[in-house]
Amino acid sequence: MSTVMSGLVNMASLADFEPLAAVIPATKVEITVSCRNLLDRDTFSKSDPICVLYTQTVANRDWREFGRTEVIDNTLNPDFVHKFIIDYFFEERQNLRFDLVNSASIPAVCVCFQDFLGQMYCTLGEVVGSQGSRMERSLVGIPGKNCGTIIVKAEELGNCRESVLMQFCGNKLDKKDFFGKSDPFLVFYRSNEDGTFTICHKTEVVKNTLDPVWQAFKIPVRALCNGDYDRSIKIEVYDWDRDGGHDYIGEFSTSYRELSKGQSQFTVWEVLNPKKKKKKKKYLNSGTKYFHSYLNAFLIHAFSALFMAGNPSQPTSLHYMSPYHLNAYALALRAVGEIIQDYDSDKLFPALGFGAKLPPDGHVSHEFPLNGNPENPYCSGIEGVLEAYYQSLKSVRLYGPTYFSPVINHVARYASLVKDGSEYFILLIISDGVISDMAQTKESIVNASSLPMSIIIVGVGPAEFDEMIELDGDEVRISSRGRFAERDIVQFVPFRDYIDPRGNHILSMARLAKDVLAEIPDQFLQYMRSRCIKPQHLSHSSSSKPPSTLVHPLQTQI
Repeated sequence: MSTVMSGLVNMASLADFEPLAAVIPATKVEITVSCRNLLDRDTFSKSDPICVLYTQTVANRDWREFGRTEVIDNTLNPDFVHKFIIDYFFEERQNLRFDLVNSASIPAVCVCFQDFLGQMYCTLGEVVGSQGSRMERSLVGIPGKNCGTIIVKAEELGNCRESVLMQFCGNKLDKKDFFGKSDPFLVFYRSNEDGTFTICHKTEVVKNTLDPVWQAFKIPVRALCNGDYDRSIKIEVYDWDRDGGHDYIGEFSTSYRELSKGQSQFTVWEVLNPKKKKKKKKYLNSGTKYFHSYLNAFLIHAFSALFMAGNPSQPTSLHYMSPYHLNAYALALRAVGEIIQDYDSDKLFPALGFGAKLPPDGHVSHEFPLNGNPENPYCSGIEGVLEAYYQSLKSVRLYGPTYFSPVINHVARYASLVKDGSEYFILLIISDGVISDMAQTKESIVNASSLPMSIIIVGVGPAEFDEMIELDGDEVRISSRGRFAERDIVQFVPFRDYIDPRGNHILSMARLAKDVLAEIPDQFLQYMRSRCIKPQHLSHSSSSKPPSTLVHPLQTQI
């Protein structure tokens, strides 16, 4: 009796394929937060928002403060400069909560209701798995109120530890104040693959001048370009206003490679206001050190589940449908599925079953839709898959034998059509340990090892799982008819090893998911490297590297 879930992974933007460490986090992710149309909580001005990020512990589900952004005065549309740096684990469900608060309640431990602006719940996987790793959602938490929206952007950070010291000055900027000159400040943005920009730095305001000299500042190189020297950097110039409605003066674009040329001389840019077609001069010097970065992001596009002994109405059955708790099949499916679904764009999953007699004639099938609709086997979310599973147990008669090779070949057929690295498939098999077609299963795995797919096997029940361990191939690479698997694509774990003795199913599922998904990033990268598939990301230039001084002090003048 077995359950199988297959998954399709679309390759999101990857800056470089690098091996992942076995123990340390796979990557560090930088989270940038922006909001639009927040509630106005101040009487004579706009709100002064701050964003507080909370993470949730797996063991007791407590929310703990992870960090806070800066306060931005007088705005309902903040773009926070402060970033959250989080360790990203593909194999774990990392719950996040973003609270937006009017700064009147900060640093109070308990936020007053009248200063609460809204909140948003998500997982880190949902952010990373969103298109362009950018997720926009509505803020909630105040009944009857439209709290606005929050935009969360994720980007993997490189291992760069270098910084650059830069200083800017301006000459003859536009006059924006009626009774004075201008109060200019600069805002720095780095470009994203989707054409958007992420704020990365903001200077201080220099009051009442058209020829400002801003203070020198030190900034991590990865904050400016994350290792891509030709990545566009946009610098906007504003005139500061007390009410938060800062006046736009103009902007110019550059790159880190271009900035690096100004270590011993002034580099001049022209500030352009597209609306006025006026150009004003601006000067800069800078320096850096070169570094590499990589991004390993996965987007699960779709997956199907296939289920197969014992009467489900009897407590002795592994498929027993208890009104009080999930059976082992459902626990394993939810543990892995809830993480994988974060990388799916529409949360629609084709769900299939095998190893049962189907109505009305009782014929045995190893590939049938759980929802009974051959034309549209899709289920909505993991809850939809579980519901289809439970309904199928009421209408079909579970029946052996248990064949693995048909479901492996089913996923392999789809994987064989997409070999350009744009998609990667995951197959989850949940089984009680009996395999009736071991020789055919080995051959299917050997054939699939050259395709963009991985296989996860979870053993449930008290059986010995010798055959499953053999398929795992950790000790001896699996072979069939004299051919060895091109790479190890199978990961096996027995579910009983992850059952919490205190009955904490949440902890059991978290432990299971962590182990069964831990090898997926490495298997994904092995396939890409073996096929010399290059990441779909802005490429790093290997020529003309900037000098490798750790920090470059600068001198400037107008």
